[in-house]
Amino acid sequence: MTTLSIGTAVPDFEAASTGDKTITLSDFLGKNVVIYFYPKDNTPGCTQEGIAFRDHIDEFNAFNTVILGVSRDSVKVHEGFKCKQAFPFDLLSDQDETLCNLFGVIKMKNMYGKQVRGIERSTFLIDEQGILRHEWRGVKVKNHAAEVLQELKILTQ
Repeated sequence: MTTLSIGTAVPDFEAASTGDKTITLSDFLGKNVVIYFYPKDNTPGCTQEGIAFRDHIDEFNAFNTVILGVSRDSVKVHEGFKCKQAFPFDLLSDQDETLCNLFGVIKMKNMYGKQVRGIERSTFLIDEQGILRHEWRGVKVKNHAAEVLQELKILTQ
């Protein structure tokens, strides 16, 4: 169950990040933040999604926007994934599912005929004051980064 709704402040959170850092949402007050949740590092869809955000990083920067990727993978696995794909943004490790639960992205999914708990690919746009402005759930990777950029254009007009 989602505890957040559009137009409300996102509670400050803390998470282990690539670059041997601990990141809090409050670190980014004064910037827009795009947080995208994805199931697993080094899988085809998750790689393509990260590459799309990477390839549009200059446009996101122009909108004063930070990108953060989140999965349940360890920071060590994230470091390898980030390096291999040359991601210019941090990946957050949510092994205890704190962020997943805050944003309500854990769902029952079918995998090879079995029901498993997993991350539903989802993205959240938080404005410069820490207010949730838009969410995308059940994301399809194709053209998603462009959709997020379009929403940022609207938000910053």
